[in-house]
Amino acid sequence: MKLIRRSGTYYIRKRVPKRYGPIEYRDHVWISLKTDSESLARQKAVTVWADMIGAWEAKLAGNVDDYEERLAAARELSARRGFEYMPAPTVAKLPIHQILDRVESVLNSRGQIDALEAEALLGGVEPPKITVSRALEHYWKIAAPKAAGKSEDQVRRWKNPKMKAVKNFIRVNGDVDIAEITTPDLYDFRAWWWDRIMEEGLSANSANKDLVHLSSIVKTVARAKAITLKFSTEGLTIDEGKKNTRPPFSVEWIKEKILAAGALDGLNLEARCIVLAMVNTGARPSEIAGLKAHHIHLDGEVPYIEIRPEGRKLKSVYSERVIPLAGVSLEAMRLCTNGFPRYFDSPSLSATVNKYLREHDLLETVEHSLYGLRHSFEDRMLAAGVDERIRRDLFGHRLNRERYGRGADLSQLLALVNRIAI
Repeated sequence: MKLIRRSGTYYIRKRVPKRYGPIEYRDHVWISLKTDSESLARQKAVTVWADMIGAWEAKLAGNVDDYEERLAAARELSARRGFEYMPAPTVAKLPIHQILDRVESVLNSRGQIDALEAEALLGGVEPPKITVSRALEHYWKIAAPKAAGKSEDQVRRWKNPKMKAVKNFIRVNGDVDIAEITTPDLYDFRAWWWDRIMEEGLSANSANKDLVHLSSIVKTVARAKAITLKFSTEGLTIDEGKKNTRPPFSVEWIKEKILAAGALDGLNLEARCIVLAMVNTGARPSEIAGLKAHHIHLDGEVPYIEIRPEGRKLKSVYSERVIPLAGVSLEAMRLCTNGFPRYFDSPSLSATVNKYLREHDLLETVEHSLYGLRHSFEDRMLAAGVDERIRRDLFGHRLNRERYGRGADLSQLLALVNRIAI
């Protein structure tokens, strides 16, 4: 790169590439390297020219009608000029010397205002207009880290309630610009849900989930796009009253009904093994379905399974654990040593099992479900006086105090589980 020295200072003088003709009136540019040292000038030249190209690219990107692209370009150009992009009202509130710095920077060598420089440094880009449906598209990109490590089915279940919330809101209020959503709009949405709750017997929880998902999507995108929102969500959720909990199966019911000879014969082998594996492990159905052959250890002194985030994401960091096998759960795992390929990352397991249990009168009450086996295991541990730390370690729950030490080893855990195993 050729350097020219003028009045003791080194400059770059280069022809402006044709690509930047639409946003650069000059044929050639002189760029000061702000040094009288030739060696230092040569070191700086490549970086300074790259910055010049970057600024032209940012201006070129800003020379479009799309608001989002213009905002992104304005932010980049501002940064390259040493400023933070701010909306015009915010710039107007800056100290006068900072405003003057910005104004001076938007003047070209002829003393004229460069429109794109002014738009970037003085905050002249209008806020991007993003509809609710468009916001959801942005949300998937912004929130992509939240989906990291999730299996295909987990991603589907993560996305579906958010898609439903957006669809329902648009049904009530239209596909409006998120910057124009008002608190009354959200209360109209709430009222629509309340009518459904009254007429269709739906739960308040369903309405609240829609409200939470919608609010999260809009606020996340607004933060990322520097959009000022008009609404408040304070007091918006509907009182859910007493929450229903999934009841545990009694020991008698498990022994006399679920484990009765032939009671589960109508289930396919994998589903049957998962049901039985839950009895004495308390593991979630999806955790057992997620086991692979190398997670199942039956040959050692203590048979056990490993719950690991392999091919799917666990509910929390505390869910990763080992659980000893005893009783009917050990017998079941000996029948399914290769894991559960039929139900790995499949949403059909609970529906298949619950339907079978319901049709064969194996549910203790209408409120019971497959998950009740997990709660039964927890109740049996509590009744047997198992220490809270060990209960939470086996169950994959967070401890309400700091964890010290490594906890019980597998042999100790097996001894405890054997006391309550069926």
